[in-house]
Formats: sequence, structure tokens, C-alpha cells
Amino acid sequence: MRSPYELKNEIEARLKGYLSRDRDGIRHELLKLFVKVKSLTIPQIYGRLQEQFSISYHSVASMVGIIASRIGILHVRRNADGTNTIYELKDQYVDVVANILVTT
Repeated sequence: MRSPYELKNEIEARLKGYLSRDRDGIRHELLKLFVKVKSLTIPQIYGRLQEQFSISYHSVASMVGIIASRIGILHVRRNADGTNTIYELKDQYVDVVANILVTT
């Protein structure tokens, strides 16, 4: 089992790799939204990103899915009526994400 320090380093490496492939700034902006708001649904994210970028709803859902599953910094839960999934930035990664956004 990994120590918290090793896990934090792994998350940082994954985030840096993820952001290194960000050609037009969408991924960077998506992560900034999570740092600022912390708890969002796909429709909310899509609405905010659509104001700045030409992007499809499915692209937004795909990016959020990758961040949740491969990078592992989002907590996923269903809302009360079960219509939209709520994605929350895990508390232990808020500082990590904020620091990486500043340096990249």
C-alpha cells in the first residue's frame, strides 16, 4: 500500500501529464472550476465551459470521467432525485490541484 506522500506524488504526476496535453486551455479551466466551486454536475460544467470554448457536452463528460477515474481526485455521488451525478474535488487534493494550476 502506498503512503500518503507517495499517493500525493502520483496524483501530481498524473495531473501534470494530463495538463501537458491541454492544447487550448479547456482542461486547465475545468480544474480551475473544481478548485473554485468544488461540487459540480456535468450540465453546470458544460454551461460554464461553453461560454469560453467550442466544446460538446460529451467532451465535457469524458474529461470529467477521466479526472474522476484515472487521476482519482474527484468524489462521485448521485443527487437525491438521481438525475445528475455530482462531482466533488476531494478535500485532500484541493491544494495539490491549485498549486499545479499556478505552475503550469
